[in-house]
Amino acid sequence: MEGLCSNPIVLDSFLRSSMEALLAQTMVLAVKTLACSFLLMKYLPSGAVISKEENAIGSFPIAQLHAKNKPGQENEDGITIPSEVGVNLTGQLEMASAALQLHMVVDEERREKKPTIHAAVFFWSAGLSVLLYFVLHGSSDAKGPKVAEETTMIVNGSLFINGTAFVAETDSSFICATLDYGPFDHCVHGLCYGKVTILDLDLNNKILQNAVKAFSPLKIRMGGTLQDRLIYQTPGDSKPCNPIKIKKSELFGFSEGCLPMSRWDELHSFFKQTGAVVTFGLNVLYGRTVESQSSVMGEWNTSNAESLLRYTVNKGYPMMGWELGNELSGQGIGTSLTVKQYATDLKVFQSIVNDVYSGSQVKPLIMAPGGFFDEGWFKDFMDRANDTVQVVSHHIYNLGLGDDDHLMDKILDPSYLDDVASPIIGLQKILQASRSSAVAWIGEAGGAANSGRHLVTDAFASSFWYLDQLGIAASHGTKTHCRQTLVGGGYGLLNSSTFLPNPDFYSALLWHRLMGSRVLSTSFTGSKKIRAYSHCSKNSTGITLLLINLDQNMTATFDVSVDDKSQNGTLILAQAIPSHQDRLSRTSRGSVTDESTREEYHLTAKDGNLHTQVTVLNGEILLVNGFGEFPELKPVISSQSDPLIIAPYSILFVRFSHINITACV
Repeated sequence: MEGLCSNPIVLDSFLRSSMEALLAQTMVLAVKTLACSFLLMKYLPSGAVISKEENAIGSFPIAQLHAKNKPGQENEDGITIPSEVGVNLTGQLEMASAALQLHMVVDEERREKKPTIHAAVFFWSAGLSVLLYFVLHGSSDAKGPKVAEETTMIVNGSLFINGTAFVAETDSSFICATLDYGPFDHCVHGLCYGKVTILDLDLNNKILQNAVKAFSPLKIRMGGTLQDRLIYQTPGDSKPCNPIKIKKSELFGFSEGCLPMSRWDELHSFFKQTGAVVTFGLNVLYGRTVESQSSVMGEWNTSNAESLLRYTVNKGYPMMGWELGNELSGQGIGTSLTVKQYATDLKVFQSIVNDVYSGSQVKPLIMAPGGFFDEGWFKDFMDRANDTVQVVSHHIYNLGLGDDDHLMDKILDPSYLDDVASPIIGLQKILQASRSSAVAWIGEAGGAANSGRHLVTDAFASSFWYLDQLGIAASHGTKTHCRQTLVGGGYGLLNSSTFLPNPDFYSALLWHRLMGSRVLSTSFTGSKKIRAYSHCSKNSTGITLLLINLDQNMTATFDVSVDDKSQNGTLILAQAIPSHQDRLSRTSRGSVTDESTREEYHLTAKDGNLHTQVTVLNGEILLVNGFGEFPELKPVISSQSDPLIIAPYSILFVRFSHINITACV
């Protein structure tokens, strides 16, 4: 509770809820808690104990509770658990156990030495967990946009896909996420970063491990503003290796800090265990004097960076790429480098990489500059360094700063979302004109800068801008898109306190699993509030659509056609307008598709509240269980003869596995 009480943002969102809603929620909790207490006292296995071991989610046998007490059925003791209580209580206990990271084990050695755990102890912990879950994930009564109680508008639209040729191609693993430096006590908008930085992230957390494994592989970019304040511990150096600390008088407002090689070892052990592929941003200001925002004096001292590279190679740690500096292009953030300075540094770095990796079969990518797009700076840079760099990376925070009270308006404004295409297209034009083989990455994108905004960039609403930006970036040739952050700040894919998935995690995972690398030209006529993208399906034949409905009141129904030399103007779906709920009730979940069916994944906000951090997939709340395992993301299987419908304020992935087009062959 200490962390909760010290977080003004969480407390504020909690206290703003009406007293009536709080009272009703408390009564519901009390009823569920009594039921929980009864079930646990009667069915908790003898010898179960709560371990105080840190960093692990244990294996309390909730499955046994399910098996012995099926909701709505009489158990062996003649007791019937009401369906609603059984299902909802168990699901919330699963989420709650993850929230507190309880490690519950059946300890054989203690079985004979200690009595069964007192039910009240577990009851108190579980009750607190449930309460924490509601507080951390926001109240359904939070102020903000919600789906209208009744749809007031139905739009009939047409979606057209050009299947003759793909218009762009991404990397096979397009999704990337970042790990930053913090530090943990750095607070913005009342929200503190927490112990989720590169230097102190709990790498043993089961939810974190499973989150990274879910992407198989997940690209991870290690870097951020404070990478240019970081020194790497040198083997044999006896100097103290201290962390970065807040120091307002120094560059960026922080002291220099040190990365211990023991931590570097731990990170690479984690990456190997989870299958992540990683890039790392180096300190290009080391040895230099920063005199002002636009004046950096002296040459880059490369010795510390070279030491880290040699240590990494000697240890056999794989690196996808090394990036030089962070946000020093153009006007920079905090300070900047001239194009001449930066291009010179990059050529020196290329020589170091060639030397250090001379005995390696595969060399890492050289990435640069990792800053905000400035047309003149980037053009001059490519003229000087087009034979040096393999990845040209840039950062995007198109929603502005996190303290903007109009963030939600921007997210729901299609014309505002369209503006993000300008730097993406601008960079592609420069790369094409340079005749370089370098490719473009978005190396950092969190929606709103300066740690985002709690209950906006870490809530369901965030998936609108995030998925839309993925669609735009892919359409214009971006190879990889790195989300700021995997965990940390107010824009993480995972909650900084519990590691539970925020809605954007599930959105990213569905993209990763469904959207292949080949991008198809897609257009929609009917409403500007509908965003539409299509790709060849991933690891499957056919095509996958992504549809986003930014409207509060509008339900949209589609006919979809594909133009292909073998399927010229073929109508895939006929247009019709049954209710969305009737549609879901007529479909089955997780069934096998055939040529007459398609898969649909409908993402909606719990209770229709865009500020919620709870995602609903095809009508079912997505919950991490007590073992730290993520739910299956099962589609509903629909007949091709059924209309394609998207509800207000919702997201829809549709996979047509049996549609074969030339672009996807």
